[in-house]
Amino acid sequence: MLLLPLLFFNMMREQEEPSAEFTYTEFRAELEAGNIHEVTVVEGREVRGELRSPVTRDGQERVHFETVLPGEISDALVTQLEDQEVVIRAEAEGTPWWTFAISALPWLLIIAFWIWILRTMQGGGNKAFQFGRSKAKMITPDTPKVTFDNVAGADEAKHELEEIIEFLKDPEKFSRLGGRLPKGVLLVGPPGTGKTLLARAVAGEAGRPFFQMSGSDFVEMFVGVGASRVRDLFEQGKTHAPCIIFIDEIDAVGRHRGAGLGGGHDEREQTLNQLLVEMDGFEANEGVILLAATNRPDVLDPALLRPGRFDRQVVVDAPDVKGREMILEVHAKKLPLADDVDLSVIAKGTPGLSGADLANICNESALLAARRSGETVTMSDFERAKDKIMLGTERKSMVLTEKERKLTAYHEAGHAVIGLRVPGLDPIHKVTIIPRGRALGITASLPSEDRHSYTKDWLEAQLVMLFGGRVAEEMIFGPEKVTTGAGNDIERATQMARRMVTRFGMSDAVGLMAVGDSDHEVFLGKDIGQRRDVSEHTAQLVDQEVKRILDEAHEQAREVLTREQELLEGIAGALLERETLEGNEIRILARGEPLPPVEGATDPDTEVGDEQEPGMEGRQAAGVASELEGSGGSGSDDPEEANEEEKDSLPASAARFRREDPEADASR
Repeated sequence: MLLLPLLFFNMMREQEEPSAEFTYTEFRAELEAGNIHEVTVVEGREVRGELRSPVTRDGQERVHFETVLPGEISDALVTQLEDQEVVIRAEAEGTPWWTFAISALPWLLIIAFWIWILRTMQGGGNKAFQFGRSKAKMITPDTPKVTFDNVAGADEAKHELEEIIEFLKDPEKFSRLGGRLPKGVLLVGPPGTGKTLLARAVAGEAGRPFFQMSGSDFVEMFVGVGASRVRDLFEQGKTHAPCIIFIDEIDAVGRHRGAGLGGGHDEREQTLNQLLVEMDGFEANEGVILLAATNRPDVLDPALLRPGRFDRQVVVDAPDVKGREMILEVHAKKLPLADDVDLSVIAKGTPGLSGADLANICNESALLAARRSGETVTMSDFERAKDKIMLGTERKSMVLTEKERKLTAYHEAGHAVIGLRVPGLDPIHKVTIIPRGRALGITASLPSEDRHSYTKDWLEAQLVMLFGGRVAEEMIFGPEKVTTGAGNDIERATQMARRMVTRFGMSDAVGLMAVGDSDHEVFLGKDIGQRRDVSEHTAQLVDQEVKRILDEAHEQAREVLTREQELLEGIAGALLERETLEGNEIRILARGEPLPPVEGATDPDTEVGDEQEPGMEGRQAAGVASELEGSGGSGSDDPEEANEEEKDSLPASAARFRREDPEADASR
């Protein structure tokens, strides 16, 4: 930067003292006229000098001149200059200092640029070069708060986290008895249960610096960036201690090391190793609490879960009926509710739903009320929203032929008759032959209370009900006319029967033995190269038992429907006439009574039956129907994890028995 002013000064100086360029002839003429005052001879060839009287060049008077001699300066010329009393100077040709400066200027600029880059990467302000800097967002006490008043349905989790906040506010209260500050708290639970919301509430309640970061923010394309960001994150935490660091979706960086088919030395594992050291290494992180959330605790590295790193694991599970009512109250505060809205009824009718599901129901009910230009959100809006979310959106544009409608009606009527006549099954909530989602028809049943464990009788009854639709098709249209609509029912029944045999010990032939490992994801690396501890005889025995259980359920469904064929015909006829039957209407038909006439034509998507059997108004269809998904967890020997896997493998709320769209089924 200093070179530019000097260069500018030199250029200005040259402009202030212009020189006239003389030919050698003009130089000799001025010399003979005695007009040269002094000369400077450079390298014997170039002459620069000053005139006694100015000459005019280009319209301007010049005092200085310069010329080039045709050869080396001669003694005769020197003698003539001396005779004219001209001051003679001589100098060797040299390069001005600013010429060197200009030639070195590009290199100086390059060096300065790289110095700036290095300083910026270490702590500068340009985000483009902050590869090793943490991306954590700091939430200060001045930030708008989310408090525990905004969190409902997770009382146990709130209690655990309130204790952490007390640790931060008054550590002496616990340290005087020898207690130490917990180093880490892991929030574990299914998606949508409020883990991130709880972390935001902790940030609002603690009144201390709170750093928020996602697990995926650590790992990028540059090698070593993840570990560098972990170090920088904890350095910031130590600077602002006591504080809380929250890492959302920690399974993105905390997965089991050495898993999969590749090598064990990758960028993610380096990041995890640095995280392990920062949480519990040689250097103590006093006053820094790590709060993390995940819905995949089965894939986390065991070293990350041990006490001393994550001292506490807080389970944030789906809320119970009281918790659901509290969650609905929180989300309904901003809705203009009508007088007929009873949130306790909605809570009783939504077993198994998470907080996010309930929030979606409140939002959809508000949108439906706005669509009809209503001033308030009514109970009917809530019921329509639940049907839309839980049973699927009606496909009004899908036109079924009369033959297809009849097939669907008898299929769903078969499910309904089994639900009415087999003891122990959940009450029928609704039967419809209006296509919703991927289903051509749906039979929804609803538990009267939250269920956490399942008996053998209930599971066997579920299998019978799953086969009710296929058996009804066989009875009415013949075995050769059955359709693909029962594909989902058969798939769910097979999975349920296999789990009864291999995991729940509900087969006398196999006995109390867990057959085979739990279903692992291959790339966790736990099953690669391991031998399955199941003999061919045992595998064949399992297949025979599964087949026996399914055949017995199929035969029992046939016996019930044969005995109740009149009820089957009645329900199917009512479905063909009305398309949708509520639970109380199904029970009227079961008692052999005629259905009351429909009061005016109602749109099934905008109106819900007003008649309810006493006690049934609080039991509506719950969330997405569980379909006995094949993923059952990690196969951990931990009893608590095994219980979670068992809960995931069975219907947690309402069950849907549906006849599938053949095209949708074929596209899977």
